Amino acid sequence: MKNLTMKDIALRLDVSTVTVSKALSDREGVSKELKDKIKKAADELGYRYNAAAKAIKDGISCNIGIIVSERFIHEGAFYSKMYQSVIKKLSDVNYFGLLEIVTDENEENCIVPNIIQNNKVDGTIVLGQMSRKYVEMIEKYNLPFLFLDFYNEDYTADSIIGDSIYGTYVLTNYLIEKGHRKIGFVGSVLLTSSILDRYIGFYKALVQNQLPQHKEWIIEDRDKKGNFIEFALPDKMPTAFVCNCDEVAYQFIKRLNKEGYMVPNDISVVGFDNYIYSTLTNPKLTTFESNIDNMTENAVEAIIRKVRDKNYILGRKVISGKLVIRDSVRDIS
Repeated sequence: MKNLTMKDIALRLDVSTVTVSKALSDREGVSKELKDKIKKAADELGYRYNAAAKAIKDGISCNIGIIVSERFIHEGAFYSKMYQSVIKKLSDVNYFGLLEIVTDENEENCIVPNIIQNNKVDGTIVLGQMSRKYVEMIEKYNLPFLFLDFYNEDYTADSIIGDSIYGTYVLTNYLIEKGHRKIGFVGSVLLTSSILDRYIGFYKALVQNQLPQHKEWIIEDRDKKGNFIEFALPDKMPTAFVCNCDEVAYQFIKRLNKEGYMVPNDISVVGFDNYIYSTLTNPKLTTFESNIDNMTENAVEAIIRKVRDKNYILGRKVISGKLVIRDSVRDIS
C-alpha cells in the first residue's frame, strides 16, 4: 500500500494541500471546524503526520521563498512559467512557496525582502539575475539559498542554470548549415549571466566556422536596469539573427516587419527558451528549448536538502535542452 500524503486528504475533502498542511500543523488561516474535519479524515485514512510535527519541533516552517526582480515577472514572461513550476514541485513534496517580487528601487537600496526579514521561510530560491550588492545583503542572513537561471562568478553559491552556451552554439550552427554566413546577435551582452553565455555560444560557433563577427550586428535590447529598449538596426543587415530569448525574438520580428523585412524570406531569426512567444511569432520560431521542468525539480530538491543539511553543497548544475525547428529560418545554401 502506498504511503498516504496530504494530497490524498486534500482530494478526499476537496480542499488544497496547503490547507491540509496548515490544519495538521495547527497554523493560522484555517477555521477550527475545518481543522477538526481534516484531522478526522487524516486519522480515518491512517495518515501519519509525524513528519509535520517533527518539522515544527525542528523549527522548520516548510515554506520556501522565491525572490524575483519585477522586471522579469511581467505577464507572459518566461520567469512566470518557471515560478509556477517551482510552486508545483514544492507542493508535490508538501512544501509551500512564498513569492516576493523585488522592485527596482528596493533592489537598488538593498531593502530586505519581507519573507526573510520576518522569518517566514526556511530557505530562498533567487529566480533570475540580482545585483551583486543585493545578493550580498541576502547572504548576511545566513539562510539557505540558491540561484535559479542565474549564477555569478564572484560567489560560491549553488546555482541551477540552463545550457545557454550550448544552446546558442547549436542555434548558430543550424543557421550556418542553412547557408547563413552573415549572422547577428540581439541582446545586451553584459546585462545578465544568461545573455552573456548565449552570446559566448553564438561567438564560439562563428569562430569554429571561421566567420567574422561584425560589431554593428550586435544589437542591444535592454537598458542597464533590464528594461526593453528600441532596437537600433544597422544600415547593412545580415541574413540572420540569434536572439537571446523568444520574447526578444517576437519583438524583433515585429520591428523587422515594420521596416519592411520579411521573416524568413529576407532575414532569418531564431530565439531561445521555447516559451509562449515562440508560437506567437509569425512565422513560428525556431528556438532552443529550456527544460523548465527539470531545472525547477532540481532547484526544489536542492533547496530542501540545504534546509535539512546545512553542510550540503550542490555547486553549479547545468540542465541541457534541445533544438526546436519551426519556420523562421530560410535555407539559402
